[in-house]
Amino acid sequence: ACASGFSHLITMDYAFERDWQILLRLMEERFGEQPDLTSMIFAVGLQECGQGYGQFKKDTKVDIMHVGLCTLLIPFGYYEELGTDDEGWPHFRQIQEITATTREEQELMMRRALIDYFQAWIDGEKK
Repeated sequence: ACASGFSHLITMDYAFERDWQILLRLMEERFGEQPDLTSMIFAVGLQECGQGYGQFKKDTKVDIMHVGLCTLLIPFGYYEELGTDDEGWPHFRQIQEITATTREEQELMMRRALIDYFQAWIDGEKK
């Protein structure tokens, strides 16, 4: 069941590609350079943690990336949020194995998740 549920994530269609290009442009305008998936996931983590942009230690960057990744995968049923700790960091629990196995499948899943996460921002640009 899990593998077949993944097939809708891989569908490359016009709307998906249009929204992806809009998101890339918005991120570039916001941050001053063309983003890669890692920096986009990091931006989600920063937003979810309420962290401003700045210098972070390596372990803090890893934690921010983890928050971004888990947040993006919640709608797909892979994680659930458990709440926040005393320092305001969100915590998650993995509830299902990630079915995207190839690098291409993982990249497409993350693109889809990023589009879903930023959909309101993207839609605002289409008006």
